[in-house]
Amino acid sequence: MSDWTKLHCQKELKGLAFAILSSVHPVFGLYGSLFPAIIYAMFGMGHHVATGTFALTSLISANAVERLVPLSVQNLTTQSNTSVLGLSDFEMQRIGVAAAVSFLGGVIQVAMFVLQLGSATFLLTEPVISAMTTGAATHVVTSQVKYLLGMKIPYISGPLTFFYIYAYVFENIKSVRLEALLLSLLSITVLVLVKELNEQFKRKIKVVLPVDLVLIIASSFACYCTSMEKTYGLEVVGHIPKGIPPPRAPPMHVLSAVITEAFGVALVGYVASLALAQGSAKKFKYSVDDNQELLAHGLSNVIPSFFFCIPSAAAMGRTAVLYSTRAKTQVACLISCIFVLLVIYAIGPLLYWLPMCVLASIIVVGLKGMLIQFRDLKKYWNVDKIDWGIWVSTYVFTICFAANVGLLFGVVCTIAIVIARFPRAKTLSIKNIKEMEFKVKTEVDGETLKQVKIVSINNPLVFLNVKKFHTDLINIIQKENASNLLLDDISKCEQNTLLSPLSNGNCSEEASQPCQNEKCSLILDCSGLTFFDYSGVSMLVEVYMDCKNQSVDVSLAHCTASLIKAMKYHGNLDSEKPIFFESVSAAISNIHSNKNLSKLSDHSEV
Repeated sequence: MSDWTKLHCQKELKGLAFAILSSVHPVFGLYGSLFPAIIYAMFGMGHHVATGTFALTSLISANAVERLVPLSVQNLTTQSNTSVLGLSDFEMQRIGVAAAVSFLGGVIQVAMFVLQLGSATFLLTEPVISAMTTGAATHVVTSQVKYLLGMKIPYISGPLTFFYIYAYVFENIKSVRLEALLLSLLSITVLVLVKELNEQFKRKIKVVLPVDLVLIIASSFACYCTSMEKTYGLEVVGHIPKGIPPPRAPPMHVLSAVITEAFGVALVGYVASLALAQGSAKKFKYSVDDNQELLAHGLSNVIPSFFFCIPSAAAMGRTAVLYSTRAKTQVACLISCIFVLLVIYAIGPLLYWLPMCVLASIIVVGLKGMLIQFRDLKKYWNVDKIDWGIWVSTYVFTICFAANVGLLFGVVCTIAIVIARFPRAKTLSIKNIKEMEFKVKTEVDGETLKQVKIVSINNPLVFLNVKKFHTDLINIIQKENASNLLLDDISKCEQNTLLSPLSNGNCSEEASQPCQNEKCSLILDCSGLTFFDYSGVSMLVEVYMDCKNQSVDVSLAHCTASLIKAMKYHGNLDSEKPIFFESVSAAISNIHSNKNLSKLSDHSEV
């Protein structure tokens, strides 16, 4: 029950905070936590993806809002209220720009779906996505500094904004409000400490303390009782009107002025969302379609823009909470939308006294999952130092410029390096090597050979061809087992094991059953694997782990020392028995000595 409370709490809190981050009234963040979740539940394929307001897209849309409707306009316009929730003309102009960014960004995503550009996501390697999201999270933390310190910082945009903001803070360090700083430090300490304790003892305690909700109630009550807003000058969330206004089309006349931000929202939002969707699909053994995700997120931006919503995407924190609730479908998100409606129509006004420094503390702690990706640097250094360099350079470009610029640089840099290392990065082909098959047959008896499937990797394994390698590997297994299907009952048993796909959980229950009386074996000959990157190592480890789960023994022959080191560091490989061998014949001899197999397969090269 507490996990559900945590999910609801995160949706509303982050909705409020990301609306402020997007430079619009907080109430519009509540709408952004409601409508995109409903649309994605109808069209999306990620069972555990929680869609709504997102820090990165909010930060990008804020550029358009501050540029087209700056604070100086507020002093020039009349302060008359509109018929929409009693908000001022200034607030409505700002949400109009944010909604226009959402609308155009969604249109771009839908256009990418029509052009079937989802397949181009193989260009987005894990180091690039990790560096971009970490850099963007750093920007979000920087945007919350003014609330954490209780300072009045003017809006700063453009290249090197990150450094200009901190330069301004140090130049005006005397204007820091001590009360806001102490309350921020206390809030962050309590949040981090309690969440760490919850994580460590979650198996021993039945009820996990929803510390975010407790902190909100306690700080709001304390602010109300002591009049902190007037006594200490603490900034609070302020009035949040009730209800949902009737839909209205975004201002189309500003679309041409927000093209840059719209492209940023479309690309950054989709990349971050797809990474979460693919991660949840891999974790829970189902598949997602890249192009369908484009459509789902595109519609989740286009339709809600008519309901005064800021740009949306999938959020890591809320997706992680869905994991903990053991949700299996998007029904969990739809249920949480009921609680959002309750806040919009009843609870919202009670958040008037919530201090902004407390809200900023919750947001900063919520970005922990992105910020700790700095730990990936050690992993990339040990697996592939070139990917380490790409991570660092992408992160630097992201914090110096923007998330979309860093993403573009990372992709271009990755492609350029691969072209330099692999001038003709071709996909994998299938060939037969009769000569090598004969040599192996002369070293061990034919009976043992008839039980082993040998696949040679004859090209570098990089992000450009890992998916093709995986597809070809499955095709070889399917094709060769199909040819042996009618031989005898043992052949059928082997086919049932090796026929099941190695990367998703869509295989039938019968097909996923291992051989009942013997183990099957797969040998990967890596003599032709001249170089690899992090994506290639990840795919080899994934193939090994999936085969292991299906009781298929995997051996790797002719591996370089760097490949062995990278695979051992990257994956939790079986340490009880050897999997790396100097030659194919040594691997077969090891299989023969274990007496675990009983069927032959030809030797194919990929």
